[in-house]
Amino acid sequence: MTARLPLFASALWWGSLTAVGFMVVPMLFMNLPTPAMAGQMAAKLFTAQTWVSAVCCVALMLVNRVGGNSSKVERPQASMLFIVLGLLLALLVEYAVAPRIVARENLRFWHSAGSVMYGVQWLCAAIVLWRMADPRKQP
Repeated sequence: MTARLPLFASALWWGSLTAVGFMVVPMLFMNLPTPAMAGQMAAKLFTAQTWVSAVCCVALMLVNRVGGNSSKVERPQASMLFIVLGLLLALLVEYAVAPRIVARENLRFWHSAGSVMYGVQWLCAAIVLWRMADPRKQP
């Protein structure tokens, strides 16, 4: 069970980022009557996504911490930088960037910054998942 937790957490993290950021939110803007309505709903979805990311990253860090030097957690140890960076980016987007977007403060800049941070977080999650799923490192 514990050996599969890192793979499950990394798959959930990457998959949820992919679904929300690249499918659900664009669909909101294509299908809701106004961009303002879509933006309000997107903000709520991105907040929920932040919590999914945080839980997945904390689970990956805990498995790494609890596992010590066991071969079962070799992949989380190798990926710790990307896990921490992804968690930091998720929290920065939620608590530093999103409030400025909602306040419409320099909207173009903050939306671009948030998009780049989300993209880098997605890349971190992809790297972690790729490493977790490496069949050469399966216990």
